[in-house]
Amino acid sequence: MFVILTYDVSHKRVNKVMKICRKYLHHIQYSVFEGMITEGRLGSLKRELNACIVYKEDSIFIYELNNLKYTRKEMIGVNRLNDNIL
Repeated sequence: MFVILTYDVSHKRVNKVMKICRKYLHHIQYSVFEGMITEGRLGSLKRELNACIVYKEDSIFIYELNNLKYTRKEMIGVNRLNDNIL
């Protein structure tokens, strides 16, 4: 499946969250990752993230797209971090 992950976490944990996400997905913007991932690897990613965030301070959103047939990605402006294309 294809996922888009965004996060808003304390500056104390942002580097750790980013490091975890980079193991599984492509970094496309400052707090946004995307990529193809298996259900098993997605479960591992979620477990690692759950272990490092503080629920009262941090948030992570994961959008799961099971069918890319009707998906289109358009970028407007400067692509600062990567050239990944959906």
